[in-house]
Amino acid sequence: MAKTASGRPSKAELLASAGKRVPDVIGFGLQVLFCGINPGLYSGWAGHHFARPGNRFWRALFASGFTKRLYRPDEEDALLPCGYGITNLVDRATLGSAELTRAELVEGAWILGSKIKRYRPHAVAILGVSAYRLAFSWPEAKVGVQKEKIENTLVWVLPNPSGLNAHFTPKALARVFREFKAYLGRP
Repeated sequence: MAKTASGRPSKAELLASAGKRVPDVIGFGLQVLFCGINPGLYSGWAGHHFARPGNRFWRALFASGFTKRLYRPDEEDALLPCGYGITNLVDRATLGSAELTRAELVEGAWILGSKIKRYRPHAVAILGVSAYRLAFSWPEAKVGVQKEKIENTLVWVLPNPSGLNAHFTPKALARVFREFKAYLGRP
């Protein structure tokens, strides 16, 4: 099926995106490696991280001052010169993170550790406290800086930026991103 007149994917195209992967935006010398839970179907279809129009990741980056302008998902590679990258705990696209198994999340934690060991970012920001608790077996973890490090790298847990996360308004999400940025001492 073709795209709808709005340029957005049809329902059939979204469903066909299940299991697709979105390549990491990663490199050496990053200040922050942002780590999502896994791509949604919209991101699988688009081939870009946090691509669903209701996702608030890009707006939170801008509102918190991580970026000087609001980037679109298809501009994700422009984050690298800013010192930021993006990966996921699990790389397959699903309708929702509830489709992921604990085993997948635990394996994703191990893979993330390997990426951190190789690329050595200054900090990693996990975007989703519930997934972080399961993946790393730290059930008491809360949003914010973590006592535990991954490969000697600072870990900060941020709220899931999905528009479905009703616990954090866009303003509250930007505030938490800003706190993280301040903790890093970024101008």
